[in-house]
Parts: sequence; structure tokens; C-alpha cells
Amino acid sequence: MIIYISGKYSGNIDENIALARKVAIEVWESGGVALTPHLNTAHFEQDCSCTYGDYMRGDLELLSKCDAILMLPGWEDSRGASRELARARIEMIPEYYYPNLP
Repeated sequence: MIIYISGKYSGNIDENIALARKVAIEVWESGGVALTPHLNTAHFEQDCSCTYGDYMRGDLELLSKCDAILMLPGWEDSRGASRELARARIEMIPEYYYPNLP
């Protein structure tokens, strides 16, 4: 099962990446496959000229390939995570909320 990990990136970026990484490890160790955008583009805001829209388009494309979405604590404060959850609902991708893993 491919599980898309969704949560807040901005704000305390290092802390948010660390949380996503911790949860990704839990998913892998529980037998799932974690798809973790936080790790895929970690700190790209410093080095990459891509826009927020570029990242969202890519993330939503990745989400469409997943079997479930797992929402991290604090996702409600993230415009991107809210968009990802809305898309998951449209595509009828099952949703879970950490610490409950699929």
C-alpha cells in the first residue's frame, strides 16, 4: 500500500520535515510504502526556482497514484495539506489521521 504523507511544511520547516520523516519510517516499518513530499523536496525553497503552484501540481499528481493519505498533526494549518486532503476526497482515496496508520 502506497501511503501519501500530508502535513504542514512551512513555518518551522526543519521540525515539520523531521515529523514527516519519523512518520514515514513508521509507515515503512509497518509494511507500507511511504510517499513523503517533505523529503522529496526538502529545503528546495532555498535552491529551486519552482513556485508553490509547481510543487502543488507535482504533489497532487503523486497523490493520485497512492492508496491512502495520512494526515500529520497540524495539517489544518496548511493550505497545501488542505488541498491534498480535498483532492484525496474527490478521488475517493481513503484518509487516515496520524497516529492511526492504514
